[in-house]
Formats: sequence, structure tokens, C-alpha cells
Amino acid sequence: MDSTTFITGILKEAGRLIETTAKPDGFMRRLSRLRGIGRPAAGEETAAERCTVSPFWVIVQKEFGDHMRSWRFGILIGIITLACIGSIYAAITALKGGVKTQDTDTAYLFLQMFTASDGTLPTFATFVSFLGPLMGIALGFDAINSERGKGTLSRLLSQPIYRDDFIRAKFTASLLLIAVVLFALGFLIMGLGLFTIGYPPTPEEVLRVVLFLVIGVIYVGFWLNLSMLLSIRFRQAATSALSGIALWIFFSVFYGMIMGIVDKASAPPETSALSILLRHAKMMLMLNRLSPSYLFTETTSTMLTPGVRSLGPLTTEQVVGAIASPLPLSQSLLLCWPQLVGLLAATMICFGLSYALFMRQEIRSRA
Repeated sequence: MDSTTFITGILKEAGRLIETTAKPDGFMRRLSRLRGIGRPAAGEETAAERCTVSPFWVIVQKEFGDHMRSWRFGILIGIITLACIGSIYAAITALKGGVKTQDTDTAYLFLQMFTASDGTLPTFATFVSFLGPLMGIALGFDAINSERGKGTLSRLLSQPIYRDDFIRAKFTASLLLIAVVLFALGFLIMGLGLFTIGYPPTPEEVLRVVLFLVIGVIYVGFWLNLSMLLSIRFRQAATSALSGIALWIFFSVFYGMIMGIVDKASAPPETSALSILLRHAKMMLMLNRLSPSYLFTETTSTMLTPGVRSLGPLTTEQVVGAIASPLPLSQSLLLCWPQLVGLLAATMICFGLSYALFMRQEIRSRA
């Protein structure tokens, strides 16, 4: 074949290609058909997209179900439920005895179901403050290191799942379970209180109880994030569990004792000026507020006791000039807002540290 024949053949093929492209059913339509081979139709693709579930929510559902079916959660929720039922009995006994002797204020009587006690058992708010962290620690102390120890973490992350989706799903599932438990117990107390004392709550009382339960979820969420941070930091689940329990015991029991010793050691003489005494009281209050349990106690006492008008030291002139009347819900929320922001900030800081540490860790498959 000479060069003239070869060039002529190339020109003919180019002309055919141009003619095919210019036609409506030409090259571009054929190319689009070739691209659509193996794909579903438009309606089928929309239905498939609707049925697709994000990996984040798949992990959330899996973790939520695992927690619900675990013996550890069943034993823990049984202990908390029994403690709360005991607090309900103590509150009902105290309210009935106080109403008979006219020692109980009938205003906001429904809220006293959460704060009153006959002295035999602590109140419901006290039980949440003491046992709530234990639930958060139990749900998060082996969230990451157990997956790493079983060798399932590397397998899971080898799938099309982002690391941040994994840790966010772990936290979300546990927090949803905590919210379900606390709201169920809170509404159980409301129902039993309505059944026993026959006193219907006002809308403001219902809102105060709901806000108290939301604050409880934030408080337990702090301990959940702290235990997840320990689970990422330590390889062994036993080490992270013991570390979380040690921190819980320290802040719940020993921190108040240490602050009492510091208060006695640094207290100025009683004959000191009023400004010095106030400065010392504010300093001790600031140190006490470093404890999450103290912040939670201040916040819940403000929400459940409308008569609380101040959370700091007051002078005699301020006490005498104060009007003895309960605060509305908006003013109570404004009064405890700094403590609530502090709890929320501590929770977010722990989650941020957990997120950053987990994203920077090297995850290898087990040999």
C-alpha cells in the first residue's frame, strides 16, 4: 500500500466520523448509551439512593443494639432503677409527712419529688449525680481499645468508612442510650408522683424537669467522653476502666474533702474585713466549681428549686433586701447558665481530645 492510498483511507474515515457526530442519533448519543450500560434507570436509581443508609447511622444502630443486649448494661440499669425507685419512696414519704404537719410548701410540690427525702435515702438528683458517671464510664471505657484488641478495628476501617464517622457513631449511640435511660427514669418518677400524690404538674414544672433531664444527659455525656478518651489512650480496657473509676471517685468523694482542708488552712480570721472574707469565699467557690459534680449540683438545684436566687456568697444587706419569691424559669436558667456552659464546654473538650487523638493514631491489622 502506497502513501497516497493510506492517506485517502484516513480522510474517508474522518469524514464518516464527522457525519456521524453531526446527526442527532450520532456519535454522542451512542457514546451516552455506552456510558449507561449496567446502570439502572432513572427511577430505579432514585429508589436505590433512598434505600442507601449512611455508614454513620449503620454503626449507631449496631452500637445501640449491642449496648441494649449486653449484660453489663442490664446490670447497671437495674442498679440505677432500684436506686431511683427507693428515692421515689423516700420523696413520697417526706411529702406526705410534710403536708400533714404543714411543713412542706405546696408551691412547686411536684418538683419536690426530685429533691425531697425523708432521710433514709438520697434524692433522685443525688442519685443521678453519683451513679450517672458510672453509666457513662461503663458505656465508654472499652469503646475503642476493645475493637483494637479483637482486631476488628482495622477490618472495619478498611471498609468505605471514615474514621470520624466511626468515633462519632460510637459517641452518638452511647449518648442516645443515656438520654433514653434518664428520660425514662424521669418520666417514671413524674408518673408515679402524679399517681401517688394526685397533684398535676404545671407547664413550668414540666419544663423544669425536662431541662433537668437534659442537663443530666450533658453531665453523663462528659463522663462518657472522658472514658472514651481513656479508651483511646490506653491499650487495655482494664486500665481505662480503672482510670475512669478513679477519676469518678476522686471528684465525687475526695475532691470535696480536699477543698474542705484547703478552706480551713487558708481561711482568714473571723475578725477580718468583709472584703477579705468575700474574696476567700469566692476563691473557694471557684475551686469547687472545677468539679463537674459540683457544677451539676448547682445547676440542678437551680432548676428544681425555684426559690434559689443566688449561687454565690451574699452579704447580710443583700439577704435582708431580697424578696422571698420563686424565680421564673427564664431567670433560673439565666442564673445557672455559666455552670451549664461549663459542663457543655468540658464535654466538648473531652470529645475534641478524643477525636484528635484517634485521628492521629496509627491502626495496624493484627498478624
